[in-house]
Amino acid sequence: MAKQNFEDAMARLEKITRELEEGELSLEQSLKKFDEGIRLTAFCRKTLDEAEKKVEILLQKNGEVVAEPFSDAEED
Repeated sequence: MAKQNFEDAMARLEKITRELEEGELSLEQSLKKFDEGIRLTAFCRKTLDEAEKKVEILLQKNGEVVAEPFSDAEED
């Protein structure tokens, strides 16, 4: 599977939302779409959290913008 990016995940999530709102899917199809949407939401949230941490690192350098390597202690 190709590496997913935030923009593609958001576009797919918006499409799933529209499909579910239309109400024309079967229950089984709706559940599959909902499950995919939950996974995409988790991916987007993680991506945004990581971006926020990177911004915080940049802003906490005594007012100077200094890039530092980012490592997430929660990653395994």
